[in-house]
Amino acid sequence: MTAPAAGRDDGGTKGTKGTRGTRVGGREAIPVFLYHAVMDDPPGWIAEFTVAPKEFAAHLDAITASGRTPVTISAVADHLAGRAPLPPRPVLLTFDDGFADLPGPTAEALAERSLPATAYLTTGAISPGGRSLLPPAPMMTLDQAAELERYGMEIGSHTVTHAQLDTLSARALAHELRDSKAVLEDALGHPVRHLAYPHGYNSAKVRAMSARAGYETATAVRHALSSDRDERYRIARLIVRRGHTVADVEAWLSGAGARVAPYRDGPKTVAWRWYRRARALVNGPEFAG
Repeated sequence: MTAPAAGRDDGGTKGTKGTRGTRVGGREAIPVFLYHAVMDDPPGWIAEFTVAPKEFAAHLDAITASGRTPVTISAVADHLAGRAPLPPRPVLLTFDDGFADLPGPTAEALAERSLPATAYLTTGAISPGGRSLLPPAPMMTLDQAAELERYGMEIGSHTVTHAQLDTLSARALAHELRDSKAVLEDALGHPVRHLAYPHGYNSAKVRAMSARAGYETATAVRHALSSDRDERYRIARLIVRRGHTVADVEAWLSGAGARVAPYRDGPKTVAWRWYRRARALVNGPEFAG
């Protein structure tokens, strides 16, 4: 993953500081944290989105001290579908791709604090003989997905190859959505109901096909706080970079420091999507990062 382009699906702008449990326009702000690797010496391509273990522990301690209720994405799905209310002041921890630290020290750090999480796995990067567009990095293996569940993590799909979904043909998009879901379901022995769009790239077509593929929710990026009124197939997340401090985490936990979803795509996001689509016509599917 590279540093975000100006029109990437984040739209993140600094918000006005608020108090814990802040409601904005009738919406309760919900922080959904997006982590990638947690390690001291990451490959260069993912370094910007890697958090050192010591900093990660400090983030988790801040989350524990915040008084928020940690949940997995299924709790949000139940709320948005009208099946059950959210617990008081929820917070979500999500992890994308499936780096090697996840079923080891990262899962252990979460378990030590009784923090559940949701892991979105790129099946082509973790399956024996699989192929993905992710550059080389130490990755977990598919057979460790069940181990993550034993640690209290919920498993979701992060597609097969980590391509820019909003640039794909309908056939290629269906492959990314359905095959990754099937591989994870075969490995775990139960339905996989949730999806994360690689690098947040999505469109109305991608969202509609995600629903038809059997997903109940899909998370984007947007670098924004989610809310109790967020879009079920474009749930906002806060992308955690190595430069973010505990103070940033505490601000997000208080409902401040970022705008609150849902909101419409800005002109830069729309223009960037059309540029990437044109480039994909020439170059073929590209890595979402």
